[in-house]
Amino acid sequence: MSTLVDYAPIPRSAMGPALNERGYYVGRVERNLYWVTDAVYQCAFLTTSEGVVLLDAPPTIGHNIQRAIDEIAAANGVSNRVEYLVYSHHHADHVGAASLFNKNVTRIGHEETRRLLLRDDDPARPPNEETFAERRTLEIGGERIDLAWYGPNHSPDNIVIHLPEHDTLMLIDIVNPGWVPIFQSNLSEDIPGYLEAPATALAYSWKHFIGGHNGRLGTREDIALHQRYMADLVESSRQAIDSLDGTPYYQRYGENSWAAIKAILEETARRTAAPVTEKYTGVLAAADVFTEDVAFQVMQSVRLDLGYGSWVHP
Repeated sequence: MSTLVDYAPIPRSAMGPALNERGYYVGRVERNLYWVTDAVYQCAFLTTSEGVVLLDAPPTIGHNIQRAIDEIAAANGVSNRVEYLVYSHHHADHVGAASLFNKNVTRIGHEETRRLLLRDDDPARPPNEETFAERRTLEIGGERIDLAWYGPNHSPDNIVIHLPEHDTLMLIDIVNPGWVPIFQSNLSEDIPGYLEAPATALAYSWKHFIGGHNGRLGTREDIALHQRYMADLVESSRQAIDSLDGTPYYQRYGENSWAAIKAILEETARRTAAPVTEKYTGVLAAADVFTEDVAFQVMQSVRLDLGYGSWVHP
């Protein structure tokens, strides 16, 4: 094992409620909407007169999802049977426990989610039978859930799930409340879309935010803080691109141009990250752990998607 690195303490504001002896926490969001977490992943469920509507099914929570539903249903004298399962997107880490639920469950998601699940052919993730293209409103047991797709961000199919009567918005893998994103902006496939998604979220009316990761719910200020962090990375990447002269790297590595490019990009990412890491350490958890990695992907997007720093040979 390589030497393990020491990192800054986690701000207490980033932490969520304690888990029970089975390793999960379930709590009320608003009225009959509940959320479940294992302190790393999150999902949610709505109890209705037509059964339970489950929003995502992360495998790390796994069978504890049904245990959490059973706990709430027993306490409130309502059905514990999952009748509907809404997929936020196709990734296995958020819907990989979908097969635990009855094969007759109505599965709902974006049309691209169905296409990708059919492609992946993973028995743990049965494809959603019901689809939509841009907008769909579900009316289940007198409760309303608005689904919307605004284009690729974290994944090609990632959707907004809005519960207006519960003052709640669910948008997975964009903002980790209290924490920085992990590798490559939460492993996002479309960085411009990822950067735009928080503004889309804030355009809705809501009080409670379910981001899919870590141990607590989010607030509108969490979204705004994330926006500032990412905006600082974009601006810092521009400054880093402007400040770096690649000539010494090409002189050092000669014919090995890949070595020179690797060193140039890594140094650009380091310069991008340095002031942002310093600013947000102690503000956002793990800023000293992941900012340089996130900076690399943001810097690349600024270069390749926005064309910043490009030049045409005379």
